[in-house]
Amino acid sequence: MHDIKAIRDDPQAFDNGLARRGLPPRAESLIAIDEKRRAAILALQLAQERRNAASKQIGVAMARKDTVAVEDFRAEVAALKATMPELEAAERGATKALEDALAEIPNLPFDDVPDGKDESDNVEVRRHGEAPAFPNSYTPKEHFEIGEKLGLMDFDVAAKLSGARFVVLKGALARLSRALEQFMLDLHTGEHGYQEIEPPVLVRDAAMFGTAQLPKFSDDQFITSRRLTEGDWKTLSANASSASAERLMRELAELQAQGATPDQMRDRVNSHYDELEHTLYLAWALRNGEERMWLIPTAEVPMTNLVRESIVDEKMLPLRFTAGTLCFRAEAGAAGKDTRGMIRQHQFKKVELVSITTPEEALAEHERMTSCAEEVLKRLGLHFRTVLLCTGDMGFASRKTYDIEVWLPGQGRFREISSCSVCGDFQARRMNARSKAADAKSTRFVHTLNGSGVAVGRALVAVLENYQQADGSVAIPEALRPYMGGLERIEAKA
Repeated sequence: MHDIKAIRDDPQAFDNGLARRGLPPRAESLIAIDEKRRAAILALQLAQERRNAASKQIGVAMARKDTVAVEDFRAEVAALKATMPELEAAERGATKALEDALAEIPNLPFDDVPDGKDESDNVEVRRHGEAPAFPNSYTPKEHFEIGEKLGLMDFDVAAKLSGARFVVLKGALARLSRALEQFMLDLHTGEHGYQEIEPPVLVRDAAMFGTAQLPKFSDDQFITSRRLTEGDWKTLSANASSASAERLMRELAELQAQGATPDQMRDRVNSHYDELEHTLYLAWALRNGEERMWLIPTAEVPMTNLVRESIVDEKMLPLRFTAGTLCFRAEAGAAGKDTRGMIRQHQFKKVELVSITTPEEALAEHERMTSCAEEVLKRLGLHFRTVLLCTGDMGFASRKTYDIEVWLPGQGRFREISSCSVCGDFQARRMNARSKAADAKSTRFVHTLNGSGVAVGRALVAVLENYQQADGSVAIPEALRPYMGGLERIEAKA
């Protein structure tokens, strides 16, 4: 989320940043929306001030026994009270219009990010290691050929269970996947100073909005819902104050009568999110039949939201979190891409890195995080390169991103295995996550970073392709052998 004050102060700089993203100028339209919001706030404040002043005048008039004035002031107060709901609704609507407009605009790139349209304009920063050498008589195979020949990777059975873009791993390959995840977590917690987290993989709308998966990228996500019971209703309604319940239920009923969609009504709740309001939303959802949750696309979502709606003592920063979780992506925009194999799956494992830091430390933390992800590949003996993404290839929330691309002999090219991004205060504004120094008079937004440390499925792909042997077996990298019970090679059963 962008700071409207910064846009007002320097609209040209904001539009220049959008232009580097290949987007049209927006500052003028955003400032116009903000003017309507400010006018609505002023109108409400003036009405409140006049109501309070007139209320005081009633007491003054009563003291001097001026009954005519008393009735006049009472009539004025009553009239002002009658207009308050409309003014409050106008203020809420104007605020939401600005928030909605800002929520759809991506973050602005740092000055040192190269301009470009797509991945062909990315800039290689460094390269590590060498591609493995194979006998001249042997053509390296792709991972799915290796896994299927071993009898330990089954896409057909997975399709019967769940459809396309799923896989069933068996035996030594299932253990290798587990070994990779454990190895990465041990490295990041034991040597890199990250705290291990085991987060939920189901999250609310507000968490997805906080890290910017919503609203713009809802089509790329998996959503789930459950039927609520009468027991849920009794529990939820018991936890909600009657005044708050009545207010929210009344507003939702009005929206429903106006033909609002369920998503629009959810947006109303999320725009004033807190625990009580979520409880009340569940109560409303019961009457409408379901509670909606999102399957996380990455552990970035729950781990970054650990600091949402909080003020962190700056002496505690940086906070560094890591988690190994299942991740879920609909891959809505990936039709026809990587349809075979494990490169682009609906369900996959990933070890994620998240840092919460101060503005002054963010760029150094970005370099550190990237080096932590690179170390995983170095320990596995894999050939890789690190590239700086151009403005046209960056993620929505990022200000600067490094992609780490591992060499895949079966494909004969580098493929992304990690992406490390610094987001500035973009996510923190959406989460209202702040920090405060001991000697500071006010708070400020934290800066957030996230990166893959690394994608487990793609690491498995890389190990299979780089350590494949001419006899069809796969050697186990030395770093993983302790996690494989000392196994040195995966071979097909006779």
